[in-house]
Amino acid sequence: MVSFKFGRTALARHHVRSPDEKALVRRLDIFLLTFGCLSQVIKYLDQQNINNAYVSGMKEDLNLLGNELNLFTTYFNAAYCIMLIPSQIILTYVRPSFWLPGLEIAWGVLTGLIAMCNSAKQIYVLRVFLGLCESSAWPGMMTLFMYWYTPTELAKRMGFYQSCQAAGQMMSGALQTAITNTMEGHHGLAGWRWLFVINAIITVVWGFLGFFMIPDLPNRPNPRAFWFKKVHAELSMERLARNGRAEPKRMTWAGVKRTFSGWVVYFIAVLYIATVLGTYGYVYFSLFLKALKRPDGSPRWSVSQVNAIPIGGSAINVVFVWVWALLSDFLETRWTLIVLQGIIGIIPCIIMSIWTRHPTSVDVSAAYASYFIAHTCLGTAPLIFAWLSDLIPQDPEARTLVVGVAVAGYYAISAWSQVLVWPASQAPYYRYGWQSALALLVLVIVMTCVLRFIDVRYLLPKRVAFQNALDAEVVAGGSLKNDEERPKDVDVKTPTTMVVAFLKTMRSFCQLSGAPAQIDHFIPELLQATDNEESEATASSKQIVGQGGRRLRSSTAQDPGSKKKHSVSGRVHEIDLSFFGSMSELTSKCELLCFD
Repeated sequence: MVSFKFGRTALARHHVRSPDEKALVRRLDIFLLTFGCLSQVIKYLDQQNINNAYVSGMKEDLNLLGNELNLFTTYFNAAYCIMLIPSQIILTYVRPSFWLPGLEIAWGVLTGLIAMCNSAKQIYVLRVFLGLCESSAWPGMMTLFMYWYTPTELAKRMGFYQSCQAAGQMMSGALQTAITNTMEGHHGLAGWRWLFVINAIITVVWGFLGFFMIPDLPNRPNPRAFWFKKVHAELSMERLARNGRAEPKRMTWAGVKRTFSGWVVYFIAVLYIATVLGTYGYVYFSLFLKALKRPDGSPRWSVSQVNAIPIGGSAINVVFVWVWALLSDFLETRWTLIVLQGIIGIIPCIIMSIWTRHPTSVDVSAAYASYFIAHTCLGTAPLIFAWLSDLIPQDPEARTLVVGVAVAGYYAISAWSQVLVWPASQAPYYRYGWQSALALLVLVIVMTCVLRFIDVRYLLPKRVAFQNALDAEVVAGGSLKNDEERPKDVDVKTPTTMVVAFLKTMRSFCQLSGAPAQIDHFIPELLQATDNEESEATASSKQIVGQGGRRLRSSTAQDPGSKKKHSVSGRVHEIDLSFFGSMSELTSKCELLCFD
């Protein structure tokens, strides 16, 4: 029977971090997470400023009378969608410390050029190139987090990173308000133009720092990252193995076929698209405020107020994204919190669906409350992708591709759906926006429960098998193959298992030939250790929660002089050379005992 109770995420294990591991995580937070978060703030400053500029003078200065604002978003989203999956693939071949900061510098320059535009057509062109460059930022950083953080660390970091979107929105509104009041007309430029100039400078400067702050990948560290040492790479690889994660690898055609032949890519993509589109109404809070009129026809809110009021919603967004992420790691569950956010998101959809049809019979305060409530359920994306990392830890190619497919799918649909569902000309009385959001959130709840069933029924056994393979050092001499390529009930034969089988056969043969005392004199410890390890492996296959990595580390806790470090497919192991010496000696003595 499938259980829907709280449980440890994937194969997350109770592990007390050593001082060295704590120091590594602190360094990752200081450099990798800080760069990602500030880049996210800057990215959303650049994206959100088009909305703030529109309500702060751009509409009048450029004579924008139709759905130009929607088209600005449409062109950006279309380009973003086109480049997103190729960018994810390129990220597996080009160092992230080159790719991500380089594109950030490029979009910073493009942002500054918007300040020089005098027509909507010019902005359309720049928005296309902005979409191409910015497509790498969010999915690329989310993918890096999956490689560097463990399951009990991941959701918090993803949530903190996601909350920086709201921080960017808050800063954008506050910055636009300050510019409107202080720099309007300075050096002959309108306040909305100064906003793009300032953003461009910030973006370019921060992009250059990324060349040194991004550590690249655990098995291919960044040589320019002065803060990242060789020991950190070895410890990072150990953390991957301990938590059942395969090391990063380049995208291959086999990986692409494997990804699209499984369940996960379709469920995660649809789930992500539905959650983002289902909660998208909050984006139009400023247009809602701008469209409200007093009885005499004058605007209810000034330009400064239109930019300032949504800051409160963004603050709520930041707090609740943190709350959901912290709860996810603390309770060690993803799917339950996704369902809960979907239920909360339905409430403003129902209220606004009624208000837009009957604005005179429903007080406008209900609409204000709905927009603020909508900001409390925007923490689904970090949980979805943290869940993705838990679902298929053994397949880094699939994880990278699924992130790209999910985000690209959203932008592909958003490129045309926003003009139809949320047209600016209908603000604030959208005819279909809130009703469609309601339907999507119901879909989110249903699909999350179905994916949970698939996870427990079909995906969990594969993760257990992969973790057992890592623990027992079953697979050697190459990267671990995806478990989907292996029959479920067929044991994987490796040099280690073949040697053990050989020794057991030799012991049985020697016992039959009358030499049990001699053979037991030479190999009791080896065979006893083998029997114990097999018993542990059998027990761990029945119980998910284990003490990961102990067997791997216990083999290195003997005489340091008899060990030598050896790298297999990027994973650093310590091999007891005296073991191999005793193996050859035992083999020769067994031959003498049994065939003399």
